[in-house]
Amino acid sequence: MVVAESADQIVKRRRFPRLNLPLLTGGVLFAVIILLLLGLPIVVPLDPEALDYAMILTGPSAAHWLGTDALGRDLLARIVFGGHNSLAIGALVMLVTAVVGTVIGLIAGTIRRLDGLLMRSMDVLMAFPALLLALAILAAFGNTALNVVLALSLVYIPRTARIVRGEALVLRKQTYVEAAEAIGVSRPRVLLVHILPGILPALMVQETFLFAYAILGEAGLSFVGLGLQPPEPSWGNILGEARSSFQHASWLIFYPGLALGLTVLSLNLLGDGLGQAIDPKRRQR
Repeated sequence: MVVAESADQIVKRRRFPRLNLPLLTGGVLFAVIILLLLGLPIVVPLDPEALDYAMILTGPSAAHWLGTDALGRDLLARIVFGGHNSLAIGALVMLVTAVVGTVIGLIAGTIRRLDGLLMRSMDVLMAFPALLLALAILAAFGNTALNVVLALSLVYIPRTARIVRGEALVLRKQTYVEAAEAIGVSRPRVLLVHILPGILPALMVQETFLFAYAILGEAGLSFVGLGLQPPEPSWGNILGEARSSFQHASWLIFYPGLALGLTVLSLNLLGDGLGQAIDPKRRQR
């Protein structure tokens, strides 16, 4: 009887696969955020730098849907264009980290004489608190957008490199990789054709989470004045500018904070959902 019930459960699971709710929720939420950020400037005329001194620190209204800031600038416009900047920096950090971290991880995982040197270098970088290291880099070299990307990339590269190295060490012991090496396939070809494809699923999950971390990192740097500089908007400096007036203008904190929080939440859900899709055992926990 127990065997029959187990068989029925197996058949049901095959006919009706369990819904990957985190992946679906995160994907839909992130898609909606992107559509709003890209679509609103087309539908509604938005100018993040337009000043309206007659409407300073006014709450949400028909003229300004999310209210205005201390200079009379439309908060919706600044959140939308600030989102463009915050997500662009996050995406660039994710791209740089994925490329550089993968190269370092592959080399460390397949060339033993370089493994110790590369991993100890990564350990040194990881020994510093992430935001503190980025702050030190920007304080030394200036807080341009390029330096923000490079500083955050340097902070997160070790995390990607360690994951890629771990996956490479596992894949290198697989029979098909050993067979390719035995018949004389060149090391670059082994890396690109036999090892790299096996690393990509774990890398996708890692970089999705890292995208969220990079957006939060940029927001933190901009909040303390070392990220993007006003009047160029980002979610972080919008929140930073609101510190002096949020007690009597709560919308200045609530709406940009909500945009930042929902974006990070959607990416975390996407990362969790991708992890479940790649490793079905996680879905059963």
